[in-house]
Amino acid sequence: MTKITPTTTPVTPTTPNPNYIGRISSINGQIVEIELESEYIPGINEILTTENDPNIRLEVYSFDNGQIFCLSLSENTLIYRNMAIITTRNPLLIPVGQVVLGRVMNLFGEAEDGKGKINAPQRLPIYSSAPTFNILKASPEVLETGIKVIDFVCPFVKGGKIGFIGGAGVGKTILISELIHNITARNLGVSVFAGIGERVREGQELVENLSRYQVLEKVALLFGQMGENAAIRFRVANAAATVAEYFRDAEKKDVLFFIDNIYRFVQAGNEVSALLGEIPSEQGYQPTLQTELGNLEERLSSTVNGAITSIQTIYVPSDDLSDAGVYSLMSYLDSVVILSRNLAQLGLFPSVDLLESSSSVLSITGFIGKQHQQLINQFQQILNRANDLSRIAAILGTGELSANDQLIFSRAKRLTNYLTQPFFVTENQTGKKGVYVTRQETIDDIGQIIIGKLDNIPEEKLLYIGSLKQAGLI
Repeated sequence: MTKITPTTTPVTPTTPNPNYIGRISSINGQIVEIELESEYIPGINEILTTENDPNIRLEVYSFDNGQIFCLSLSENTLIYRNMAIITTRNPLLIPVGQVVLGRVMNLFGEAEDGKGKINAPQRLPIYSSAPTFNILKASPEVLETGIKVIDFVCPFVKGGKIGFIGGAGVGKTILISELIHNITARNLGVSVFAGIGERVREGQELVENLSRYQVLEKVALLFGQMGENAAIRFRVANAAATVAEYFRDAEKKDVLFFIDNIYRFVQAGNEVSALLGEIPSEQGYQPTLQTELGNLEERLSSTVNGAITSIQTIYVPSDDLSDAGVYSLMSYLDSVVILSRNLAQLGLFPSVDLLESSSSVLSITGFIGKQHQQLINQFQQILNRANDLSRIAAILGTGELSANDQLIFSRAKRLTNYLTQPFFVTENQTGKKGVYVTRQETIDDIGQIIIGKLDNIPEEKLLYIGSLKQAGLI
């Protein structure tokens, strides 16, 4: 019998990847379910991917009977059922340090500004714990913004949390853009901006404004825009918080942390919760709302290393301030700036509600100074009385009011007009040159109006000016 020699060499089995986890068993929107097939169990927030395409990123969210539920941080067109999945053994990492200043990046630390790759010597996880009580440090300093209505009605405290609250189209993004311009240009620290679920156009305009006024190099910008999936919008705030924490803890700098819009963070979490089939809580919000907000907001604290001053815009659905999501966000704020649609419709900008807006520092004796404290009390009394008289004036006219009430009504109008202001970031739209007014100038000017020094000046002369001195009225 003739022996037949094999013409092919037996194939040696390939060595299995030690990071192999399992295979995708189902895909439901941004929720990807993986059948666990390894002894190694990945941790919560660990990033999973594939051998052939590292751009596929799945974040471990929860477990159930051998199934891993992940948030898809990639396009769903890149993944399919039965795809082999491996682990990176790390959470999502974001570049930190001086190299991110002046740059625009996405959730993954990839450049979005066309200036080339961000080569950071260090990357940190987007998640961390809140500072412990023994290193927390409160600041006794008022943060001047140069915006009259804010510095007088609801002053900001350095290291505090400030919220701009209002419905669509009342000027939240414009106001936060002006703040970035005013404070960053005069502040020795750095700024971090998180764009969550907002329009691409708004992000482009912000970058152009910062570049025009030469403050872009002091700001790091991270965006998860409206067109991104919910999982990305849900995580970009945490990534930005990591960048801010690094400047505070490693470089010992004061940080201005801007979020536009924090309500979109709540909405994104709600979308993810719905896909996971969780039973909703009050008004349809996710049952984990308070935990998710707490994990983020408590990281934005001031310590012995430096201060993080957080300024956040909050969209109000249907202008309903009692909305559960809005109410949950407000509980973390030190200063609340309520934007009024009625004022916006009257063309009074910034459209800050002078009676509803408030600051916790106003109730602290001596914090804002004796002069400011006395004037804010008189200011509120005048506006409250004028508000009571407004219905009579609207029906019968101001001529039916008593002489004293007419005086109060006219001074309230002058105060309201004076607190309008042309902004630097809207110069191209309004044709009015932006102005910066110091806090002390604003206090002195309010005092002049309250005691009647401008009673003979027409009310309209006080619209869209800087200080009274700048306008030549005193």
